[in-house]
Amino acid sequence: MNYSSTEKIPLWRPAGDLFREHAGLIRSMVRRDLTNRYKGSFMGLAWAIITPAVMIVIFTLIFSGIFQARFGTGGGHFSFALYLFCGLLPWIAFSDGIQRSTTAMIDNVNLVKRVVFPIEALPVNLALAALVQQMMGTVVLLLAALLLQHSLPPTALLLPLLILPQLMATLGLSWLMASLGVFIRDIREFNQLALTAWMYLTPIFYPESIIPGRFRWMVDLNPMAPLIASYRRILLEGRLPDWSGLGITLGFSIICFVVGYWWFVRTKKAFADVI
Repeated sequence: MNYSSTEKIPLWRPAGDLFREHAGLIRSMVRRDLTNRYKGSFMGLAWAIITPAVMIVIFTLIFSGIFQARFGTGGGHFSFALYLFCGLLPWIAFSDGIQRSTTAMIDNVNLVKRVVFPIEALPVNLALAALVQQMMGTVVLLLAALLLQHSLPPTALLLPLLILPQLMATLGLSWLMASLGVFIRDIREFNQLALTAWMYLTPIFYPESIIPGRFRWMVDLNPMAPLIASYRRILLEGRLPDWSGLGITLGFSIICFVVGYWWFVRTKKAFADVI
């Protein structure tokens, strides 16, 4: 990616070159990240399924068993668990990629100080590794839905339409957090608090129908809410996505991608000196 300083280059071009010219590098980094993350553990990559599965059991007992929250037309505990799993999978991938990126530069000082290494790929690696784990969980979700509902909706084929804006938002915020993590060392803790609050403000553990009207604006302004709802619509209900809501999500994703990448490129020259 050699561009002269006087040439005006659209922002998307070097970002596109990153994925085109370093696709092999990014693939090997994702593979290594997934392998090393569970290296030495007896269960290996199975932990990517076991961890959210345990969370689902706990939250199903709390929200469905104690508070009697219900999803879908069935309204049972198994239905609640499916809807909860479907909502948790994209959120975990989204938040995990962003959270891990806050220390991506600090954890890879030797790579950051290499002039020839494309450090923009470090947050990309984390975002894609989280997405791969989401896809593994989605396979389990579809198998469970097939077992309980005895069929899979054809709308599941629309899954790539939801993955794209989710990945764009994750990449943009990951680039932004990776840069801020160099200059503000406690951004990791702040980011964790913000993501936790955002998660509970998103209808993941409860249906939108129980939200009082005076608080409805929080859902309407939440770009992750229509994305989560659309995952449930296409994978569990056999309905088309919430197109109008996804328009808000897509706009948010484009802004995140452009601003996050711009900020990372603008600040990356100072990383080696600050670290």
